[in-house]
Amino acid sequence: MLNLQEGAGECNQAMAAVIETIGLSKTYRTGFWKRKKGKALESLTLSVEEGEVFGFLGPNGAGKTTTLKLLMRIIRPTSGEASILGYSIGHPHVYSQVGYLPEQPYFYDYLTAEELLSYLGRLSGVPSKHLASRVTDLLKRAGLFEARSLQLRKFSKGMLQRIGLAQAVINDPKVLFLDEPFSGLDPIGRRELREMIQQLNRQGVTIFFSSHILSDLESLCNRYAILHQGRLLDSGKLEEALDRESQTIEVVAGGVRKEEALCLEDLVQDMTQIGDRVRFLVPREAGLTRIVETVERAGGKILTIHPVRPSLEEVFFRRIRVPSAAPSAISSAGMSGS
Repeated sequence: MLNLQEGAGECNQAMAAVIETIGLSKTYRTGFWKRKKGKALESLTLSVEEGEVFGFLGPNGAGKTTTLKLLMRIIRPTSGEASILGYSIGHPHVYSQVGYLPEQPYFYDYLTAEELLSYLGRLSGVPSKHLASRVTDLLKRAGLFEARSLQLRKFSKGMLQRIGLAQAVINDPKVLFLDEPFSGLDPIGRRELREMIQQLNRQGVTIFFSSHILSDLESLCNRYAILHQGRLLDSGKLEEALDRESQTIEVVAGGVRKEEALCLEDLVQDMTQIGDRVRFLVPREAGLTRIVETVERAGGKILTIHPVRPSLEEVFFRRIRVPSAAPSAISSAGMSGS
């Protein structure tokens, strides 16, 4: 159950989850007369533990941005409940400890980077005596110190994303929400942003972010959730999911030639000679006894046997039942929408 604290006081330190939702739903009225109902989010129940980097993924229109807006109280839920740091969403104590970067942030573009952070720092209640040093530190960490006096309207997309992340942590939050933070960035910008996120997580910040760039999500996340058409399809630890989804086993044998193992062609998916070794790819459900016996009869020996883990992209397409080879708006390079 949610530990919803409506009064003043410190957050319950023994709580199990930093972010928790139970049956969270959002329904919009659509059509000319607003008589039709469309479900943007349906009964979302999930939890995020302290110190995690939690990846939220799904195709266009899945409900990812809706979820983040609900947690930020930008919109209100139709039903269900949620908590952050043990407090009901909307409680004033929550938002002094939360940072947020929306998918399409808008900043006062006539301000400089330094002016923007100073302004938002004052709004966030950063003590005046610490504000200047806090702004300088964030500009350096974001790689923007040399551009501190440049107006934001002259910033590139990558620079705006970095200043966006800097403003999201100006109040030194415990929890950070990021909506499509890698959208529109080139490979260098994505790497720089990944490094900033990893550094924040090492400092103890719990991070909840949605992304349509699956390779970035795979490299950052401890746990994940897949949302599709407003419904939660799957969630769990990323490492366990990738291991569980493995459907192929790699066997490497030494001291044997490929010609001596051709009798195994009906069993293996692929067989490759690499120097004095042969690499076999075997369906997971296939027995390994015949491979071992064939290799030993040829005077060789088995060197390694281990599962071949799929990518997060492959797991994603299996969950939403879309062939990975089919054209789609989603890929490891990117997918549109939220």
